[in-house]
Amino acid sequence: MYQHLYPPRRLRGKEGILSYIRKAGCIQFDPLHVAGHNHELVLQARVGDFTSRMLTRLLYQDRTLLDGWDKNMSIYPIKDWPCFRRGRAGFVQSASYRQAASAIPQVRRALTERGPLSSLDLDIDGKVDWWWAPAKLSRAALESMYFAGEVVVHHKVHTRRVFDLAHRLIPADILNAPDPNPTEAAYHDWLVLRRIGSVGLLWDRPGDAFLGTGLKSAARHAAFARLQEAGVIRRVQVEGLEHPLYTPSNAMALLEEIMEGGEPSPQAAFLAPLDNMLWDRRLISALFGFDYKWEVYTPVTQRAYGYYVLPVLYGDRFVARCEPVRDRKTKTLTLKNWWWEDGVRPSKRMGAALSRCMKKYVWFMGVERLVLGDGAAAMKGMEWVREMGV
Repeated sequence: MYQHLYPPRRLRGKEGILSYIRKAGCIQFDPLHVAGHNHELVLQARVGDFTSRMLTRLLYQDRTLLDGWDKNMSIYPIKDWPCFRRGRAGFVQSASYRQAASAIPQVRRALTERGPLSSLDLDIDGKVDWWWAPAKLSRAALESMYFAGEVVVHHKVHTRRVFDLAHRLIPADILNAPDPNPTEAAYHDWLVLRRIGSVGLLWDRPGDAFLGTGLKSAARHAAFARLQEAGVIRRVQVEGLEHPLYTPSNAMALLEEIMEGGEPSPQAAFLAPLDNMLWDRRLISALFGFDYKWEVYTPVTQRAYGYYVLPVLYGDRFVARCEPVRDRKTKTLTLKNWWWEDGVRPSKRMGAALSRCMKKYVWFMGVERLVLGDGAAAMKGMEWVREMGV
């Protein structure tokens, strides 16, 4: 319920997108587009009328959201810009920045004179060893200015970023605001609270939820202790779990409501591989008995499931995994594989929920036809699949 997934798709419009991202702090961006971009899949599970155009307007027209570095590449509220001042200043001192420094004045002049540019618009000779592989010096220079906060993304052409000078796009009161966390301890507290708020329940253990914070174990432990002592987070003990969990204090009312209230009618949702709820996969395994690995970087022969597999949530259980693939030319969505979790017995009620979920997903993907691949052929006899005319 904290993640707006129980039930899913109850938020609406641009305000629904903003309310979720403000609550979560950020959603993770990934350029792969097999069954929807990760950040779009996060939102389509929560915002019933979500379209990619809504997010594009919030990013590049309204500019209430920003592409930036948080938990790896992410999307976060532009008001959080001052909070990352430390990270931007630190990057200027890095070896990566120094590699591209010779080209930065030339790039700066080009942006000033010509306006928004991508690396393809810059004629600068040379290559450098960059994040994943050798890259053009022009790209390294632009990205260095980006991580240093001198430029931001003006817009994207598919996944190619077009940059402009930050002072042209970010309001001066936000751009020039001081870091609201004046001490290192305050900054660590902010980072840890941000990650707890991103997930809803989190433990004080290393994991992917803390990617991007740069915190060592001792610093993370100290931040948890300070936040608990200040009453900003509350300790929650889950029966059968060895390690305590922590939740933002302002989420306690929701927790109490859940403990006391009735349950909503179960609905189904397809989750993004890097969904905020799944950031700590060891925690998800402990709470739900659902072991999930995103296998895009796993060699084919070593994959347990498939390349781009989405978890299927029904009510408060993970019931299946599916592998949808979109063909843009034919506007076809192929459900390549479907795997039920052990012990799941599909009911008529579950089938109706899956049918509604799939119809929403097909609409979101903008396809005209749904077909079943060999790995999902067994689904043909199911009522919800027949209902969709597959």
